Amino acid sequence: MNLGRYIRRTAGHQPDAEAVVCGTSRLTYAELDDHSDRLAVALRGLGLRQGERVATLAGNRAELVVTEIALYKAGLVRVPINARLGAHEVSHLLRESDARVLLTDAAHLEDVRVAVPDTGTRAVIGYDGPSDLGPAYLDMLSGNAPQPVDVECAEGDAAVLHFTSGSTGKLKAAIQTYGNRLALLRKMVMSADTRVGPGDKKILAGPVTHASGMPLLGIFFTGGCAVILPRWEPEEFLATVQRERATHAFVVPTMVNSVLALPNARTYDTSSLRQLIYGAAPMSAQRIREAWEFFGPVLSQGYGCGETTSGVLFLSTDDHRRAIEGEDEELLLSCGRPLAEAEVAILDEDGTPLPDGEIGEIAVRGPDVVPGYLGAPDLTAASFRDGWFLTGDLARRRADGYVFIVDRKKDMIVSGGFNIYAVEVESVLHQHPDVYEAAVVGVPDEQWGEAVKAVVVLREGATPAESDLVDFCADRLARMKKPRSVDFVAALPHNPNGKIDRRAIRDHYWAGADRRVN
Repeated sequence: MNLGRYIRRTAGHQPDAEAVVCGTSRLTYAELDDHSDRLAVALRGLGLRQGERVATLAGNRAELVVTEIALYKAGLVRVPINARLGAHEVSHLLRESDARVLLTDAAHLEDVRVAVPDTGTRAVIGYDGPSDLGPAYLDMLSGNAPQPVDVECAEGDAAVLHFTSGSTGKLKAAIQTYGNRLALLRKMVMSADTRVGPGDKKILAGPVTHASGMPLLGIFFTGGCAVILPRWEPEEFLATVQRERATHAFVVPTMVNSVLALPNARTYDTSSLRQLIYGAAPMSAQRIREAWEFFGPVLSQGYGCGETTSGVLFLSTDDHRRAIEGEDEELLLSCGRPLAEAEVAILDEDGTPLPDGEIGEIAVRGPDVVPGYLGAPDLTAASFRDGWFLTGDLARRRADGYVFIVDRKKDMIVSGGFNIYAVEVESVLHQHPDVYEAAVVGVPDEQWGEAVKAVVVLREGATPAESDLVDFCADRLARMKKPRSVDFVAALPHNPNGKIDRRAIRDHYWAGADRRVN
């Protein structure tokens, strides 16, 4: 198989139709097919062999899409790196993935200078032009004649190394295979709720290197257009819906919150939207109602993760309607029912399926579930059991199949659509000379879904300000991981084994909240 064939086929059917819009860049299907072939030839010209890894580090831009398709065509493994990570985290990901080539933008060049030494990265290609680190992206394209590239790949071959947090808080790569990515394509086109066909335009508002980029193959398979926002600005999102007459959009709840907060939001015409999918973070029932009132009857919700190659549970627009009109109000607290080919079960600690209504861990199996983590057999063994991926989310299921998450088994915080591990932030806090003990939890936040809260016991006589600890973390972590607030306490609760009782701490802040996690 080769996933690039679908782009080539669509380019043959509708060469002049727009495939990608991002800022001032607009690519037709013919151009997407041509540019991705040229880049695939150039990368192979660097000596890259099938199965070797190529990383990207850049903010949203059309070239990231070209790169993704080129790597599929050439049988190379894509390593998308979150553009918000710091230089040392980037270096770790380059080493962990053994990426041989890195494509980056001008905004990240200084971080790349720090990150690349002592890694296996041999070449750095600049999206914005050449540098002392390597050649320009456009020169790579122009230096090669158009030549179809179609490397035969097996279903079990790695296609993407999707970095996600492991049990220790350190980023680990979920190995998304070509079979997983093909299953993702199928789930995007099997349902009218997710299908984006000719004449349709879907806005991808977040980083296309991660969750927001998951729909791309499905869009290109059916001949729609991906409209990528270079950066998130709520007013620009509304202006783009109006200007492009967008029919679909994928956002995280933080983005919905910021749109609803705009005083001039209703001056924009969003009537072209037929589907607005939200997910990746909690959103309260009240905020869902407000979004329904603003956008109209177009909302749907997805639940999934990198290990399941996008969504596996789906709450449809009709489900939202039934809840909002009073027919089944509890549905606004649900994350939906299984989507496409995914099997979803609620398991007890022994891996036994639980009856409806009982609380257990959400487990998923199917063709979209990855085989494991790169170079992490212990983590793979802990997270995958008898063909099931254990998500770490605790939930109950209704008799009609709707799943309701009640808590998170793992100590992960989902803030603004980003996964943040408590232990990683705690390890930094414990480096501060004034901190005796610290616990980090996610707390309810109207804008971010969850916010990072540090609860700290100070050393005797220490009197740091809250901002001192926040700044200390900001200097050592990606800014999205820093605590947004710090509470100073005399002591932290401990369980009988002497470990900090995070659940007791978290429950204090979530008391009265109508929805724990999404």
